[in-house]
Amino acid sequence: MATSSTPFTYAPAPESRAIVDLRPSYGLFVDGEFVDGHGRSFKTISPATEEVLAEVSEADEADVDAAVKAARRAHTRVWGRMPGKERAKYLFRIARIIQERARELAVLESLDNGKPIRESRDVDVPTAAAHFFYYAGWADKLEYAGYGTTPVGVAGQVIPWNFPLLMLAWKIAPALACGNTVVLKPAETTPLTALLFAEICQQADLPPGVVNIVTGAGATGAAVVAHPDVDKVAFTGSTGVGRAIAKAVAGSHKKVTLELGGKAANIVFDDAPVDQAVEGIVDGIFFNQGHVCCAGSRLLVQESIAEELLERLKRRMSTLRVGDPLDKNTDVGAINSGDQLKRIRELSEVGDAEGAERWEVACDLPTTGFWFPPTIFTGVSQAHRIAREEIFGPVLAVLTFRTPAEAVEKANNTPYGLSAGIWTEKGSRILWMADQLRAGVVWANTFNKFDATSPFGGYKESGYGREGGRHGLEGYLR
Repeated sequence: MATSSTPFTYAPAPESRAIVDLRPSYGLFVDGEFVDGHGRSFKTISPATEEVLAEVSEADEADVDAAVKAARRAHTRVWGRMPGKERAKYLFRIARIIQERARELAVLESLDNGKPIRESRDVDVPTAAAHFFYYAGWADKLEYAGYGTTPVGVAGQVIPWNFPLLMLAWKIAPALACGNTVVLKPAETTPLTALLFAEICQQADLPPGVVNIVTGAGATGAAVVAHPDVDKVAFTGSTGVGRAIAKAVAGSHKKVTLELGGKAANIVFDDAPVDQAVEGIVDGIFFNQGHVCCAGSRLLVQESIAEELLERLKRRMSTLRVGDPLDKNTDVGAINSGDQLKRIRELSEVGDAEGAERWEVACDLPTTGFWFPPTIFTGVSQAHRIAREEIFGPVLAVLTFRTPAEAVEKANNTPYGLSAGIWTEKGSRILWMADQLRAGVVWANTFNKFDATSPFGGYKESGYGREGGRHGLEGYLR
């Protein structure tokens, strides 16, 4: 039995890779079949080990055109004409198959992405299934949503690498429920769960062309966005790419939703339950290695409790287990790519150079793969780049405030406006703060909680439009 001076240690508890049947190479999924692309192929690797997982086709403009044409045929001849209650049956079927293949999907997601299996298993996959269940329920009730009942047509969707399967579900489920067909481009570093989802579409007997998956890098995504027969563009990713997309579709007939970057403030008042707040802070910035658009990457703590809270936060961070994403005991997995690790290191070095004080968890990082220890910076001002720029990694910038008005001013002093968190026992303060904060989602005494029934989206440079809930139907209806 462990005593207070002898902390628990955890033996390795690796999840088996045997449940995943990785192919040596993957083609594109067009018109209900896997086909060879006309472009080159690229390798997708495990960020934890740098081993090559598979060769994947890179779609060129001709491949994208074939996918869009397949989607148009399916929309015109089958899916757009199908009664909502019949479309719902397919969405329910997809949701059930995701549940049935949950372990396979979770292992593949952690292999390809680097996130801990505990998160893939307990968050990503169940929430993805929940979105298909939820929007299946809307398919025959669109007249009550308030956005019309006519589908837009063909949706071109481009998703990021931080939540590959979950972002796919956010995009595809409402599009299909409304009667649209889809051409989806997953991120080049994490294409494998999207390709497994293509198999799920086949297993569900989804009509050919309703869902098409074209893999590739930025040029492939640009071809999807720019295609003249795409009626709706949905993008989740960086603000820079979002700006380029907005320019590319300006003046066209295309509907657009953009969910972009963030620099969320997690605000802790002196009456907050400190231990609960510490858990929320950890979940807000170290969940998924900080690869979260709405991560609570700025901690605003009331000056009178700053010292105590930081002491408890460091103690809690010291218990985080960094390592093998397939180990069920792992809390923080691998950084998704070498490029992302380089950016995290560069901005952290900027924090050092600008005079902030760095503290990081003492841990032995693996010698292969892409790794960064959970890190906090104190002595941060609003002028620091680490307080203004999205690092997209396990790095927390800590600032202090004295009054609620100062907290609001500092929280809103950002070009972003995706999310925020408030920790206090006063309900009136929560309501006042939520009304003042320019953020699309405001959590109270919690952080990073998502539900298929709730809308999500931002203000300012965090994008526009909403995904999830009834509001998520709007972008896919006329």
